[in-house]
Amino acid sequence: MANHLELLNELQQLDKVPSLERLRAAQKRRTQQLKRWAVYEKEMQNKKRKAEKRRNANHATAMEAKRHVSFAASVALLEASARNDPEEVRYLLKNNVSPDLCNEDGLTALHQCCIDNYEEMVKIMLNRGASVNAKDNELWTPLHAAATCGHAGLVKVLIQHGADLLTVNSDGNMPYDLCEDDPTLDIIETAMANRGITQEMINETRASVERRMMGDIQELLTEGEDVNHHDSQGATLLHIAAANGYVQAAELLLEGGARMDLRDTDGWQPLHAAACWGQMHVAELLVSHGASLNAKTFLEETPIDLCEDEEFRAILLDLKHKHDIIMKSQLKHKTSLCRRTSSAGSRGKVVRRASLSDRHNLRVKEYETEAIVWRGGREGGREEQEKETDQENSHPINTTGTTVSMDKRFSYLTCSASADQLPEDSSSSLPRERSQTLSELKKQRSAAKLLNHPLLNGHLGNGSTESTEPQIYYTPASGDPPILRLKQPLDDEEPKEGSCCCVS
Repeated sequence: MANHLELLNELQQLDKVPSLERLRAAQKRRTQQLKRWAVYEKEMQNKKRKAEKRRNANHATAMEAKRHVSFAASVALLEASARNDPEEVRYLLKNNVSPDLCNEDGLTALHQCCIDNYEEMVKIMLNRGASVNAKDNELWTPLHAAATCGHAGLVKVLIQHGADLLTVNSDGNMPYDLCEDDPTLDIIETAMANRGITQEMINETRASVERRMMGDIQELLTEGEDVNHHDSQGATLLHIAAANGYVQAAELLLEGGARMDLRDTDGWQPLHAAACWGQMHVAELLVSHGASLNAKTFLEETPIDLCEDEEFRAILLDLKHKHDIIMKSQLKHKTSLCRRTSSAGSRGKVVRRASLSDRHNLRVKEYETEAIVWRGGREGGREEQEKETDQENSHPINTTGTTVSMDKRFSYLTCSASADQLPEDSSSSLPRERSQTLSELKKQRSAAKLLNHPLLNGHLGNGSTESTEPQIYYTPASGDPPILRLKQPLDDEEPKEGSCCCVS
């Protein structure tokens, strides 16, 4: 491309040439200018792309630096101890990492090494100040873990560093309770004997947690607080007492108004917790206070379904059977009371029904008995009366399934004849009347009250043996009959010894 001086010389020469030549020169220069612009644009775009690439590369590098994975000190220590890497553990401990760091379950590196039987790692951590009695969320210590796994060497190391032999986990178990390996158990029991631990000390330690809980419950009751408060998992104090087998604490809670039907976040009631953890005495206590063995969780599980101990399951089944029998008995008793109350008559007595033939026979016997009494009460009459009374007492059960009562079902009065004028064969002269309904008897009773009865007016014993007055009969169901005072006629002769007494 020509520079500025060349352009000036060219312009001086173009002044001398014709117009057509000047026009062609201008077109040539414009074409050259456009080519230079195109080249410039291409170079600028290349530079821009390169700059963009550099910026993207730098941003990616920065992002990669930000995405660099880093672990918390507790995770690094637990991971190194789980890999049994003493060098990395020493490095972390030298860089001020605490040996008692734990995960979300409360598990420390010392717990993990006791589980995996890394004796060297255990010694490194204990020498670096790790707590030998550290507890996880379920109150397990490293000694619990070593004793459960039967690691005798680790048990010795932990005991030498002062491990607590009487520490209790959330299930109420001490390290020697969980040990099933005989050599390891011998080591623990020997250490307990050397420290002077007695059975009284063991019992005292076991009961200390429940006593502390009872103290807290008593304080809540004194302050008037609610004992049915839920924790973050929906469990109440009664759930905790049932799961741990705290019988006395459970009794105190029940006396303080604790409810047995409250559920946690899984739908468990206190009885479910007691059955799942095998707390037999607490389960019996809850059942005796009315806890239902048929209650189900959100997964449709009853307390019996959650019980894994066969012996305990059999006890729960027996309790359920007894409870069902009691409930059926109460229901039957309640139904019986309702039926008797509804069948009671106006006079508060149960009306027992007899067949027509039984009522007729009973009425005939009563006629005969009273006729004998009014005839003067001969010796044989009394014996016959006693015989008939015995026969009445031994009367069979009627067809309706109810026993005929020994009370008189039909009290009667004969208004036409006095007692001393009854014929000798009174049984032959007794009326044979048809059975009367209750409505008819009530009508007759009402008529008798309005009737000017001759016995009431002092006309008893007028000498007539027949009467046109109707015979009136009364029953207990129809109400009380009119009160009549009947007297036996006076005789000159004294009644013989053994005869029937006079009726007044």
